[in-house]
Amino acid sequence: MRHDGGVRLDAIDEAIVRELAKDARRSYADIGSVVSLSAPAVKRRVDRLRDSGVIHAFTVELDHAALGWETEAYVEVFCAGSTSPETMRAAVEPYPEVISASTVTGEVDLLVHVRARDMRHLERVVERLNAEPFVARTRSTVVLSALVRRATGPV
Repeated sequence: MRHDGGVRLDAIDEAIVRELAKDARRSYADIGSVVSLSAPAVKRRVDRLRDSGVIHAFTVELDHAALGWETEAYVEVFCAGSTSPETMRAAVEPYPEVISASTVTGEVDLLVHVRARDMRHLERVVERLNAEPFVARTRSTVVLSALVRRATGPV
């Protein structure tokens, strides 16, 4: 399989990435037992995957509800006039409530995934988004149940 940067992943690399996606804290020896390699061989492959940019970070997956951030929504942003992606990014990046923001096709210009403590907090975030100078209007959809969440996409 080719990574966007032109890196070719063989079946062992793919298996290593899948194992790290399940638990990035697993030891190289544990991963090696799954992929039939020694711990040093797994480490060399992980180092190569990091150097090539296939793996760029090891992260912690939080239980946001346990931390009191129980409300989620997708906010569709409709821009007034022509607004560059850089302007949109600069506006929403400082918001700690923004999980992700993407320019999209169709009549919506920007799709913002927001996490808040409660509905009132979400309302304040949407009000702040609406106050951005390039925003004509927003439309929000509140998440009822997150049915599938993956830390990574397909390998």
